[in-house]
Amino acid sequence: MNIDSQKEKFTGVINHFQEELAKLRTGRANPSLIEDIRADYYGTPTPVKQMANISVPEARQLLVQPWDKNALAPIEKAIRESDLGLNPTNEGDKLRITIPALNEERRKELIKVAGKLAEEARIKVRTLREDVVKEIKAGEEKGDISEDARFRMQDELQKVVDDYNTKIKDILAVKEKEMMTV
Repeated sequence: MNIDSQKEKFTGVINHFQEELAKLRTGRANPSLIEDIRADYYGTPTPVKQMANISVPEARQLLVQPWDKNALAPIEKAIRESDLGLNPTNEGDKLRITIPALNEERRKELIKVAGKLAEEARIKVRTLREDVVKEIKAGEEKGDISEDARFRMQDELQKVVDDYNTKIKDILAVKEKEMMTV
């Protein structure tokens, strides 16, 4: 049983947390804001990122250029109907989306959502820790690991868990600062 081999799972939790945070709207434009919105494309709900190029021409603007002109209207409809409060402008062959400034109340709501995402990530880290502890104890019961080795491995595991919880806290602090910046 090697703790380092489990770090990949912990890193996966951090990556997922960062992806979820990227979807939260701040005052700045970010393609991840709309890339997973599903639009009806010939009867199939398809993510926008698979139907169009999404770019950021300005700090508070997104440009969506569909590869198929027939996809423009469904993409526009899907973005309007999403709960992001975005209003795309149809320019015939592309959509221009200006990201409105957030008001104070909405910023506080988004910080609460970010906090919930952070707590979910911490719960996933704890669950992974419990799984690894079970594996370590099972190894001790089989006789593969001595009692001293079990304690040493659990201490090492706790250091890893603490490190990843600190990373979650730091990532959340950066996102909160970003959301409160006007």
